[in-house]
Amino acid sequence: MRTLLLLPLLLMPVPPVQDGTVADDGSSVVVIGLKWSKSRQTTEVTETAGTTPAAPIISANKNYERNRRANTPAGVANVPAGVSNPTADTMDVRSAEIERNVQEARSPKRKAVDGFAYRVKVRNASTKVIEVLFWEYRFTETARPANVARRQFLCGVNIKPNKEKELQAFSPSGPGGVISVESLADKSGNLYQEKVVINRVEYADGSIWQRKDWNFAEVRLTLARAVQTPWGLEMCRGL
Repeated sequence: MRTLLLLPLLLMPVPPVQDGTVADDGSSVVVIGLKWSKSRQTTEVTETAGTTPAAPIISANKNYERNRRANTPAGVANVPAGVSNPTADTMDVRSAEIERNVQEARSPKRKAVDGFAYRVKVRNASTKVIEVLFWEYRFTETARPANVARRQFLCGVNIKPNKEKELQAFSPSGPGGVISVESLADKSGNLYQEKVVINRVEYADGSIWQRKDWNFAEVRLTLARAVQTPWGLEMCRGL
């Protein structure tokens, strides 16, 4: 359902908002609280297993295989090391092997990814239901304010008027990148000033609010990657 709501964004022209849909100053989303922490997330991955090419079917190979089987002792217990078991060529064994391969292919492969969890609690101060929310967790280096790191996220939500909701997003990227010498020398531990910024709000009635100095076109490619797979239980995805 969320994918259906978000996919039309990719088809909209740039700029994607029309006259009368953007508020002059400030959004109707009030940030109540924010925090981040180290986290580990288990994700499904698609693995492409390497396969060994089958030997070409030529006369030499056929004769070799025929002679090998003829010299193979009967019975499972007497099969010498390095020689295939003749019972492995029976229909039942082959069927069981095929079924096992099918089941393994259907089973999702999972891996643990270390990263960071970003949380923000918001309140909808408008009279309309919010369906889609673009926001960012911003880190500004205290000793060098020009050094700003932004972690942007997209959320499919359903926040009714005057209701609060906690949003959580996962990202492999941490608070910041390069730290100045001044910040490393600061013993107070306040390396960053943290802030959550609301970039875009889409309402159930089709209206849109967007921050004036935020460019939707800059996230178009990352947005396409974020919505190209069906959404599961997650509420937000990184951009």
